[in-house]
Amino acid sequence: MSQPIWISEAEVVSLMSLPEAITALRDGLREEAAGRASNMVKTHATWDNGSTLHAIGAVFEGWGVVGTKTWAHTAGGAMPLLVLIDAANGAVLAIIEAFALGQMRTGGISGVATDLMARGDATRMAIIGAGKQSLAQVAAVAAVRPLDRVTVWSPTPANREALAAKIEASLHIEAIATATLDEALDSADIVTLATRARVPFLASNSLPAGVHINAVGAITPERAEFAPDLLARSDLLAADSVPQVRKLSREFVEAFGEDEAAWSRLKPLSALVAASASRSDRTDLSVFKAMGMGISDLSLGIALLNRARAAGLGRPLPDIIRKAPRLTAD
Repeated sequence: MSQPIWISEAEVVSLMSLPEAITALRDGLREEAAGRASNMVKTHATWDNGSTLHAIGAVFEGWGVVGTKTWAHTAGGAMPLLVLIDAANGAVLAIIEAFALGQMRTGGISGVATDLMARGDATRMAIIGAGKQSLAQVAAVAAVRPLDRVTVWSPTPANREALAAKIEASLHIEAIATATLDEALDSADIVTLATRARVPFLASNSLPAGVHINAVGAITPERAEFAPDLLARSDLLAADSVPQVRKLSREFVEAFGEDEAAWSRLKPLSALVAASASRSDRTDLSVFKAMGMGISDLSLGIALLNRARAAGLGRPLPDIIRKAPRLTAD
């Protein structure tokens, strides 16, 4: 049995780039499509005016690994941990510091979706929201499409200007911080929403034909980024986890309600990956909804574990010696 290891943030970054994460995500989604991987539906609790505790996980029967990731999103920050477990005997294989992993997972899944759902000639992107996920979202789209311009909008001028500067400095793509949302959307082929909005701000009539939307910010029911009419107009819909959309996405629940015919339009991203799908020329709008799922985290975590073992990285964890509990206070 291999020694369980702790993989640090620095080791995660040294072992995997964002484009490599996109490849690892495709591998994991193919396992899901083949019936060899399944999600634990996400659960969460809230407190203190918006802080959230999350737990997600997955089973990779084909790869013999199961695991969970947990984190608390607070005003003071977050530090997620991913635990990988041997599916055969329940032994811990690794504990991975998962902040950078989570950024690669969240950005990378948008990259996979964009590659399958956006126009092949798309070169202009709008990023709406300037939080900690936004730069990775732009980088992931740039990994699958030759972007020549990115527009940035956030309601806070300093934040949008700072993100535009980071995009130009790190990705060498022209980036423009716009004064209004409409300016950011103008001429965009790909629009990524990465906000914590509680009131929908994107409507169907804001977009011309041919646009692809990645909606990644509203992952709990109190949040919403786009209006229901956007889904009514869209003719290509996909999600990383359809069950989690049905449980936690206010945008889809309000639009589709109990209409099973409407819900049948929403396809799992894994099915598009398995089919090597591409966008039809007749597609008006396409929408990818990302909720975050265990299969995505474990796809990266398992690849990182394999790379860490091959490179001799990771700090060995101490052996766990089971002890019976004390049943009395004596």
